[in-house]
Amino acid sequence: MIFNSTKEKFFYYKLPLVLFSLIPLFLITGPFLSDLSISLIGLLFLIYCFQKKNFSYFKNKYFYFFLIFWLYLVFNSLINNINFDSIKISFFYFRYGIFIIAITTLIQVNSNFIKYFYYCIFICFAVLILDGFYEYFYEVNIYVTSFFGDEKILGSYISKMWPVFFGLSILINKENKRFTYLLVLIFILSESLIFLSGERAAFFFINLSTVFILIFSKNLLKLRLISFLASGLLIIVISSFYPIAKQRIIDLSLEQINLLDRSNKKNKEIYIFSKEHTMIYKAAYKIFLDNKLLGVGVKNFRIICKKEKYNTHRDSCSTHPHNTYMQILAETGIIGFSFLIFIFFYFIKYLFLHFKLKLKRKTYFNDFEICLLSAILIYLWPIAPTGNIFNNWLNIPLILNLAFLAWSRKLSNNNSL
Repeated sequence: MIFNSTKEKFFYYKLPLVLFSLIPLFLITGPFLSDLSISLIGLLFLIYCFQKKNFSYFKNKYFYFFLIFWLYLVFNSLINNINFDSIKISFFYFRYGIFIIAITTLIQVNSNFIKYFYYCIFICFAVLILDGFYEYFYEVNIYVTSFFGDEKILGSYISKMWPVFFGLSILINKENKRFTYLLVLIFILSESLIFLSGERAAFFFINLSTVFILIFSKNLLKLRLISFLASGLLIIVISSFYPIAKQRIIDLSLEQINLLDRSNKKNKEIYIFSKEHTMIYKAAYKIFLDNKLLGVGVKNFRIICKKEKYNTHRDSCSTHPHNTYMQILAETGIIGFSFLIFIFFYFIKYLFLHFKLKLKRKTYFNDFEICLLSAILIYLWPIAPTGNIFNNWLNIPLILNLAFLAWSRKLSNNNSL
């Protein structure tokens, strides 16, 4: 990128730098400011491209794939035109692809984009950890919400932002061994706080990303294993004195699956995560069977599930199916589902390549990229309760990881030339 004036540098570099750096903080405040930031960054980048008449940044096979998916979402919403929110969400979905291209380009201009973002996420984690533990031990609540108020998403925030925080910590502080001890402490407390928050999906996902890093990283095994085992020990100690979180994470989960049923019934039904989840999944599957090709449209599940033929139980209708794969099937049909499956197997393909090289003491991805991929795994993992895949607050952590990954891969490819 070339800036011909101070004004250009302010609007096309300095302002995006501030907006991007503050996204970890904006996510704590809710979806509005974080979504506004990525939208403004993308808009400013588009204006720059039009002004310079340079669209070479978008000549990328991944962007072309995203563009086809976006066009399908718009087409799908127009065909299933029963909900204005569906059209709005589909049309403005393009901002995610523009944002990733913009950040990939801007990081190449100056690495301060990485450093300032890291400083912000570091402060956010430190404050949330201190406030979260204070809330738990002084209020002894089954849910720890910290600055998220009534919304029980503290664990979700930490689990989804943790991989990029961990990766950036290693990338920026790899030469500072003293700082490593502070990082280990933060990671131990982060995992313990997720447990105390009572958010079971978040606790599963952070452990899933941990196992992924342990298997695929080259130099992070010792660091990650120490923090993982230490956090496990801390959780056991805390649970022995404050059993509320353990009851929520373990006991309640087993009860909802129906593995801890106190009755003596024979042939009792085993549920998928809970009875409520099971009923919603059944409704979503029935909706898919009746709308196999195109589904019922983005954000239309909440409307269609109210129909008598699908609303067979008081728990069978909700705002979304609570599982990414079931939602994509029900709302976008087989065509939309094919995009997700393609991404999943593309992801698996390169993991196998990396693992084969790792056995030969080589790697395809560096450790920073492995951390980012562990975050992407959270979104691609099929067997888990999830939020609405079209929710902007949930999507922003994903596209942050994709932006950093795109920059790192481009840097790796350039260095290999």
